[in-house]
Amino acid sequence: MTLKMFKSINISFFVLILLGLASCQNSSQKKIIKMAHGMDVSHPVHKAMEYMAHDLDKISEGSMKLEIYPNQQLGTERQLLELLQIGSLGMTKVSAAVMENFSPDMKIFGLPFLFRSKEHLFKVLDGPIGKNLLNESEKYRLKGLGYYDSGSRSFYTKEKPIFNPSDLHGLKIRVMESATAMNMVKYLGGSPTPISWGELYTSLQQGVVDGAENNPPSFYLSRHYEVCKFLTLDEHTSVPDVILIGLHVWKNLSKSQKQWLQKAVDNSVKHQRLLWLKSEKEALEEVKKSGVTVIIPDKSGFELKVNDMYKSYINQKNIFSLINEIKAVE
Repeated sequence: MTLKMFKSINISFFVLILLGLASCQNSSQKKIIKMAHGMDVSHPVHKAMEYMAHDLDKISEGSMKLEIYPNQQLGTERQLLELLQIGSLGMTKVSAAVMENFSPDMKIFGLPFLFRSKEHLFKVLDGPIGKNLLNESEKYRLKGLGYYDSGSRSFYTKEKPIFNPSDLHGLKIRVMESATAMNMVKYLGGSPTPISWGELYTSLQQGVVDGAENNPPSFYLSRHYEVCKFLTLDEHTSVPDVILIGLHVWKNLSKSQKQWLQKAVDNSVKHQRLLWLKSEKEALEEVKKSGVTVIIPDKSGFELKVNDMYKSYINQKNIFSLINEIKAVE
């Protein structure tokens, strides 16, 4: 990580560090790991983390504990990654889209219409390709432990429904801090606007942006449906969430502690994917009840618009190779 990236951590985080927010500590021989994320406590991600914490306590016979801080209490996803890198936080969950700023090959997950189905996605995540990408992050002092399902991302808007890419023309669409996400929206005809998740509701209300893109559970649980009355299920990307631990913290765990933690993560991944399926169904039902128009468009027009985006990666050997490897997974 560059010095410039370190400077982006604001003063409040240094205060946390100075106050002794240690990422990992011993208390009566119990190993405590602090884990932070940006989602609401009703989100499947938080529920899966609670499951992980309970499982870790059981597997370790009470000798390891996770303390979970939701709702961006300790910062945005980017800031949490930076805290992991300097050893001031133990674990986090971030979108793979944000990870591309720290582990460049993760940008592969932001390419639209790359995965043929949910089954195809899971085969990639749980197979050699997904594991190699998790290991790649160690170069950046981040240890990848697994992937949570984050569904498929689709567009939602305030005033204008999206039936085809031409409807995005001139609209300001919120995206994550991801160059790949910004490029995708540009190729589809929209104007990408990076805004942190915590600021998005107000930004939609005030007209800073005309819409956003995310999965149905996040659209529902964030209450963005109160502002945006059109949801277009174009399902352009399937960007997973990544569970990470700071490499400094990981190296300070014993062999047994590493095994216990990895097992708890693996078990929570299975649990989270079940929670996610239920959450997707409930979210779509609830937003429809609230008056949101759910549009199922012809995806072929969207896919056609991003063809040139794939061509732009021909000279990026790693990414182009990964694209072909993923497409070859049966």
